[in-house]
Amino acid sequence: MDMPIYAEITLVVNGTGHRLSVDTRASLLDVLREDLGLTGSKKGCDHGQCGACTVLLDGRRANGCLALAVAHDGAEVVTVEGLAKDGRLSPLQEAFIEHDAFQCGYCTPGQLCSATGMLDEAEQGWPSAVTGDLGADTVLDDEEIRERMSGNLCRCGAYAGIVAAVRQAAQRREAAGT
Repeated sequence: MDMPIYAEITLVVNGTGHRLSVDTRASLLDVLREDLGLTGSKKGCDHGQCGACTVLLDGRRANGCLALAVAHDGAEVVTVEGLAKDGRLSPLQEAFIEHDAFQCGYCTPGQLCSATGMLDEAEQGWPSAVTGDLGADTVLDDEEIRERMSGNLCRCGAYAGIVAAVRQAAQRREAAGT
């Protein structure tokens, strides 16, 4: 059996820089969980199909199980642990609680990171597969939210609460002008 090859990388995770020696075969998810102790992101399918491992990688949604850590030297990563600021939950996290947008909670970290990235994408005018008018402002109705969140599965079926929470967070964001 071949010996693993290690590489030195730097990751900025939730605002903190980390210099790490990682196995070149290690996924970003495994480095976050095993080397940095950030266990919020979950290993669901380990094939990029369920979204439980979703993190924000340089501001974009990414499946941590599919991203090789060495390919992201110098990257900024936000995990579910980094969504709250100064001990206060993000408006999206608050909306998930208000709308009971989880049952077992296993997929919730990935849902929250994905929804955070999705709200940013919509705010920037990125279309989805169901966006009707590409020239108009993005309207996050339930159909649009479901399409944009379709890469995140919930085995418990808490989708009604998830969609309602994302819709509320989007409305609050729009009302606040951010």
